[in-house]
Amino acid sequence: MKKRMLAALLLSALLFTISGCGEKSLLNKKEPVSLTIWHVYGEQAGSPMDLLVQEFNRTVGQERGVQVKVTGTSSASKIGGYLKEAQSGGQEVQEMPDLFTCHISDATALGEENLVDWHDWFTEEELSDFVPGFLSDGMADGRLLIFPVSKSTQLLMCNGSGFARFSDATGVGYDDLATWEGFYDAAGKFYDWSGKPFCALDYPIRAVELCAMERGSGDFYTENGWYDTDNAVFKESWMQFARSLAQGHVVVSDLYSNTQVMTGDVVCGLGSSAAILYYNDTVTYPDNTQEPMDLHVLPMPKTAGADALMTQAGVGLCAYKTTEQKAEAAALFVRWLTEAERNLDFVAQTGYMPVRNGAFDAISDYDNFPAPAAAYESLYAALKTMREDYVPVSEPRFEGYYGKVSVLYDGLRQLQQELPARAAAGEDIDALAEETWALFCSIR
Repeated sequence: MKKRMLAALLLSALLFTISGCGEKSLLNKKEPVSLTIWHVYGEQAGSPMDLLVQEFNRTVGQERGVQVKVTGTSSASKIGGYLKEAQSGGQEVQEMPDLFTCHISDATALGEENLVDWHDWFTEEELSDFVPGFLSDGMADGRLLIFPVSKSTQLLMCNGSGFARFSDATGVGYDDLATWEGFYDAAGKFYDWSGKPFCALDYPIRAVELCAMERGSGDFYTENGWYDTDNAVFKESWMQFARSLAQGHVVVSDLYSNTQVMTGDVVCGLGSSAAILYYNDTVTYPDNTQEPMDLHVLPMPKTAGADALMTQAGVGLCAYKTTEQKAEAAALFVRWLTEAERNLDFVAQTGYMPVRNGAFDAISDYDNFPAPAAAYESLYAALKTMREDYVPVSEPRFEGYYGKVSVLYDGLRQLQQELPARAAAGEDIDALAEETWALFCSIR
């Protein structure tokens, strides 16, 4: 991580920062307090978050008497379940961590009274330097339960080498992928040209939602945390996706689309901006031939003629409420972690969006991207376009929502194994797409 200007001054300021309220510190260098953390920022050795934890421990943590230990890493979709298990206190589950990354729905499921309210530890002046929408995304009943560390959105990541051959043969270019109409048309042409699906989608329900909103669907959520299946605009948005799925033009990813792009099963993946952390420099095909990935990152498609929407996703940091000393220690770590230049370094290494005002502008001049730098530059160019031209929309926060989505995706993966063959045999495409809608409607 690059050297920081005025590092000594910033470190000194942190050492004398006690809390947002200016109370006497409960921390003692001679009797250090230990914090455990679960996070989602890479399970590989030397993940960016793990390296930051190590840096904190040997600097500010050592000076103030706080040591942070990573005791768990997993996906955001799984951590919520693990937290509920840990909270139950069973003998065969991990102990509840002091700090953890999660979605707001998972946080509230733990009980708001069991979590630290970051308002108690950060002043309004401090919070004013963070993107307001990112702060509100972590709020529940007036409490700031999730502190923003990074935010992601969804965009299109393409195997540039494979797409170039497709483009030369068909005339389809990257510009054609700017709209949903052009995206699905390109997917059909790619399938006709190659016999393979064009794109693997990690979160198809979110793509359907945003497309429906852009078309003027209005509110389509129900009280039980699912969707109003009588909403005609929402259904048509679903059917646009489902017709493409039924013909094999697109697929629901096995788990994360980067794997299928890297093995040549598809030429592009629609998923989180943070997925760039898991892309290789090369594509390795089933016959073991390889070629450069030449990763091209594009904004998420939008509905032609409509105001573009983008998902505002990504977890933040929660602190489980135990002692005031641990709460202060957690606030010290979070304050250090989200310091402006450090946060910029962190997101630039991981494919996320920075959380402080003005930090996005600084990315334009950033020169310390990891290799391959061209891929990261492409990513942040796409993110910059979306930040300027798209309206961010928070994800649903119903308790149990992600469990229902997981059931839906498992069902779609089963259907996509048979639907394309039936379509090729002459069955009606709309009828096949209706089978996916029936699956969707069965989830309550």
